[in-house]
Amino acid sequence: MSDIRIVVAGATGRMGQTLIRTIAETPGVVLSGAFDRKGHADVGKEVAPGVTLGDDPLPLLAKAQALIDFTIPAASVELAALCAQARIVDIIGTTGHSEADDAKIRAAARHAVIMKSGNMSLGVNLLAALVKQAARALPGFDVEIVEMHHRRKVDAPSGTALMLGEAAAGARNITLKENSVRARDGHTGARPDGVIGFAALRGGTVIGEHEVILAGPGERITLGHVAEDRTIFAHGAVAAAIWGQDKKPGLYAMADVLGVA
Repeated sequence: MSDIRIVVAGATGRMGQTLIRTIAETPGVVLSGAFDRKGHADVGKEVAPGVTLGDDPLPLLAKAQALIDFTIPAASVELAALCAQARIVDIIGTTGHSEADDAKIRAAARHAVIMKSGNMSLGVNLLAALVKQAARALPGFDVEIVEMHHRRKVDAPSGTALMLGEAAAGARNITLKENSVRARDGHTGARPDGVIGFAALRGGTVIGEHEVILAGPGERITLGHVAEDRTIFAHGAVAAAIWGQDKKPGLYAMADVLGVA
């Protein structure tokens, strides 16, 4: 069986470079193309043996079996549509999508396997499964989610924090949008029953830390995850690209890859 041909979007960024190294180290896959935004200074330069950086994804996707995308929401939406045209697996690690963006991605998933997750780490996705189980088992406990990332992260709460919030909300049959508190300041009054609270911290070079606190009468449970190396996201994304090869078109999550959906 030939190696799975993978294209990397945003190839000059930190995650793009990590993905290129991870693909080179993973048996059964090969980097078949890499691209970045038009006009990038490195276009035409070699990013891996035999692979030069491009700025047009279309011809690269036509020869690939999977795309891994850690870019920006607007680019992810466009790339999802291109993957649908090419009928290839699309792995989306980009966060910060709007509801309109998500609707377009769902439309593209009618024609392609799209795996979208707020965090590609296998450990974080197992954490989400544990949070769902805990929130269901302890319906009267308050849920608070605390996350910290590096000072350059542009969206808050993080995609991972929202994913964990969705896990808790789903377990309690409520919608996160209508039952979350994103900020507290001043005289806020007592905490409303049933809401899920978020706190976002930013600073330094923190890769990613997430803590889910379930606080009940006289006791508190804390579930957490600390990312120590950015390669955990790349390993998860490559594993998802391999997993998606024999699947039917649809929108999937890392929980499906892990078998804990």
